[in-house]
Amino acid sequence: GDIGMLFPDTDEANRDRASSEFLAEAKSRLDALGWRVENADITLLAEAPRIASYRSQMAEHIAGLLGIGADRVNIKATTSEGMGFVGRKEGMACWAVALIARKDAAPPAPAKDAQQST
Repeated sequence: GDIGMLFPDTDEANRDRASSEFLAEAKSRLDALGWRVENADITLLAEAPRIASYRSQMAEHIAGLLGIGADRVNIKATTSEGMGFVGRKEGMACWAVALIARKDAAPPAPAKDAQQST
């Protein structure tokens, strides 16, 4: 399902709730069903602030919530080139996707260092 199905905005329990709580609960539901998070890929759409100086801290926080290494959390940002509510600096948008696998499946092999030749 989507976030509105799992955490409807009509439920007062979800009002002013921290987004990290939604993520932690979604992770808990995956755990209970026998799944694990392999990685997460996040795209932020914002004119400001510049994300570069926050990227590492954000990746560490999200990785902690997901129970994975920060090297498995990719965060990138782009702008809307001045268009819409994002362009007017009235808000931000975010797209996130996670790769999940059964807990009983073999974990992925460690990533090869980009410096090594194959």
